[in-house]
Amino acid sequence: MTASSAADSLAPTTTLRAESEAVYAAAAAGVLGALYGLIVAFVAPDLPLADTDGAFGLLAAAGAAVVAAGSSTAGYWRSRNRPGQEWRKALPSWKFTVNTVSVVIVHTALTFLAVLAGFRLLALGFIGLPVITFWAIVLMTVSLGLSAYVVYLSVSRMNTQRMSTLLMAFVVIGTLTAMLTTPDPEWWKVHFSQLGSFQDLSSYVFNGTLIAAGLLVTTFAVYLANDLRALVDAGVLQNERAPRTVSTLFVVMGIMLAFVGVFPVNVNLLMHNLSASGMAVMFLVLLIAGPRLLRGMPRTYFLSAWAFLAATIASVILFAVGYFTLTAFEIVVFALIFGWIAVFIRFLGVTGQSERAA
Repeated sequence: MTASSAADSLAPTTTLRAESEAVYAAAAAGVLGALYGLIVAFVAPDLPLADTDGAFGLLAAAGAAVVAAGSSTAGYWRSRNRPGQEWRKALPSWKFTVNTVSVVIVHTALTFLAVLAGFRLLALGFIGLPVITFWAIVLMTVSLGLSAYVVYLSVSRMNTQRMSTLLMAFVVIGTLTAMLTTPDPEWWKVHFSQLGSFQDLSSYVFNGTLIAAGLLVTTFAVYLANDLRALVDAGVLQNERAPRTVSTLFVVMGIMLAFVGVFPVNVNLLMHNLSASGMAVMFLVLLIAGPRLLRGMPRTYFLSAWAFLAATIASVILFAVGYFTLTAFEIVVFALIFGWIAVFIRFLGVTGQSERAA
């Protein structure tokens, strides 16, 4: 039996183990949820499902976020021992710690927003319905248990493609949340970064999303380096420096993205603009240097990369001539960067699958 066939034979057992552990995590979280619901019902009886202050839904979201943090930490740490994830054991402790922190933060934030949005939606169907003790226990049990289950499975099966999907979802949901909760309905008349210039929840969400997304990009770069190294060792990619160079550029891009959130426009305009420009420069370098760095990737990928480059140049021209506002220009470039990351990872995954099939 070859190494690959042996790994394939272990995959069902590994999946069963992850599913079992996720069920145990959900059961433990469900018990905590029941106790939490009982306490909430005793301390604040007959809360509405959701209102302008969040009410019961806000408390449920907070509890689910705490459970998600614990579940994602345990699941991500334990997944190091599973087939295909052993390479993570060789990472320096500080790098593994940063990776864990970024994965936990993103899953915690997404869980909080998802549960809060779910209760707000539920409240639209049950307007004015108070949450009595029985339903407080049931809803908290389901919310916390389901959150622990979904999060545990997500971190247990983490790979480059899943991480890129997680990154896109987190950035989109966080940004939309900031847009919907901003105190200035005409923020778009100024610029995109205006969302992070207020001293309220919407700005904390916007800036926090950028910081956490930047950390996740650095974690994403670690997975990317491993995948690229495998393709270089298999002879698919011809440039041996591709894993280190590409991953380093992604790390710099992630740091720049995080700094955009660390330095809002109303705090330090120079650092904010330098960070945003630095992220854009890394994106352009990856596009332009792609044919040299990634020689061996499918031709269609390079055509797609040139299309992204052409779209970026066209956006610059449209902004220069005054057709695009600053907000539109920032949103378009932002979308192009993350759109290219998604396309790049899809092609990288298909290239790896083709090599394994051969």
